[in-house]
Amino acid sequence: MIFGLGTDIIEVDRVRKTMEADPGFRQQVFSPAEIGYCESKAYPFQHYAARFCAKEAFLKAAGTGLNAGIKLSDIEVVDEPSGKPAIQLSGAAKDFFGKFGFSKILVSLSHLKNISIAVVIIEKEEQRIG
Repeated sequence: MIFGLGTDIIEVDRVRKTMEADPGFRQQVFSPAEIGYCESKAYPFQHYAARFCAKEAFLKAAGTGLNAGIKLSDIEVVDEPSGKPAIQLSGAAKDFFGKFGFSKILVSLSHLKNISIAVVIIEKEEQRIG
């Protein structure tokens, strides 16, 4: 059963400007693996922006925003062996996910030269009565 759906869209240039103005932003928001992935690309800010959107979309789908003590760095976008993106949680995000009985996270990322977007669906096991 679908628990929540979240989407986020951002201008790539906004992420670039934030990262250039605040060098610590990269390490506060992204995991070392995410940084390595993005920096390996010809246009890294498109990939950073898409991952930023995925983190925001997850928080929207969960219905918490940053109010549950979840940090953006607790939400990591990883690639499955097939190349399909997935979300891996740690810290408060992982605790939150387990506490509410969520069973699956689906994520889709896309970007153009100037825009990145992500959609996240969180599924929860149906509770059966009887």
